[in-house]
Amino acid sequence: MPLLSLLLLLASCASANKYTVGDAQGWNPGVNYTLWVDKHRPFHLGDWLVFYYQSGMADVVQVDETAYNKCDSSHPISNYSKGRSYAFELNQTKRFYFICSFGYCYQGMKVSVLVHPLPPPSPPPSGDKSAASITPFTSFSAVSVAVATVLRLLF
Repeated sequence: MPLLSLLLLLASCASANKYTVGDAQGWNPGVNYTLWVDKHRPFHLGDWLVFYYQSGMADVVQVDETAYNKCDSSHPISNYSKGRSYAFELNQTKRFYFICSFGYCYQGMKVSVLVHPLPPPSPPPSGDKSAASITPFTSFSAVSVAVATVLRLLF
């Protein structure tokens, strides 16, 4: 039971979002990815980008800023070409760069996203006085105590 409580508490604290790159158009030529980023930003630590593409017709290549600007896939950080989709976790607060190496990058098939730290928790509703007394520090303390309790029970 304590483990379930801990999982529910942690789930309520985490708020990662999943973004389909290009929305319904997916990772394809002819999509304005700059507008797509503008529509969905800000991106936060722990969010996911999901690329859907046609196998053998496109890929997802993670590159640095210089390679992104030149559409150069010769020295990729990573290359994802198997299957028809790829999910990428935004696991650092920095800018990530992705291009397609099938020649479509020159037509705009590239995307760059800036990852921000997680936002602070939302304030409680103004009418709920009991919730108003819970501060982020109190919430963090409660999570710490819950984790310690579960670990004691398990080990």
